[in-house]
Amino acid sequence: MIGCLVIHGYTGGPYELEPLTDFLKEKTNWIIQVPILPGHGKNLSLEDKTYDEWLDAAEHALHQMREKCNEIYVIGFSMGGMIAAYLAAKHHVDKLVLLAPAGKYLSFKHLFAEVTDMLKDAVRGKINKNRFYLHYKRKWGTIPLRANIEFMKLIHATKKYLKSVQSPVLIAQGQLDSMVPIKLLIT
Repeated sequence: MIGCLVIHGYTGGPYELEPLTDFLKEKTNWIIQVPILPGHGKNLSLEDKTYDEWLDAAEHALHQMREKCNEIYVIGFSMGGMIAAYLAAKHHVDKLVLLAPAGKYLSFKHLFAEVTDMLKDAVRGKINKNRFYLHYKRKWGTIPLRANIEFMKLIHATKKYLKSVQSPVLIAQGQLDSMVPIKLLIT
């Protein structure tokens, strides 16, 4: 039996991967598992969470999947891509897919451009049509600085495992991704 572990991104949850997981459930007979990393999900609670807890939760989910499946695929989105690569390096997996892996923290240049566009849309009265604003409005003010530091620690801690990945890897990155621009891709 094939098991597919799908790992969401920083401040995200299974909901951000539903189009993919729904497709996989419809088109395959795989066991699909999308764990919610501690403090993540629709109701963020990241105040006292650490990157070690995020890694431990993902490892635990992988071990549970190994009990049921003889072939393991891991898919990771953004921060989840770094966690997925870490898992593949430490515990061999059969296939690895990294979707916009967050190999660097973010591009402040791109973030500044997004915020500038958002402010322009606000002045024009079009803020409710701004893609960046709509995507991040529920998260503003709910993510403590400490959680962002834990995110940076996770990227630093997992990056050193990239060279140890032996599994076949597919990396997918959008050319217009503003949070993890293609220039920051981990290659």
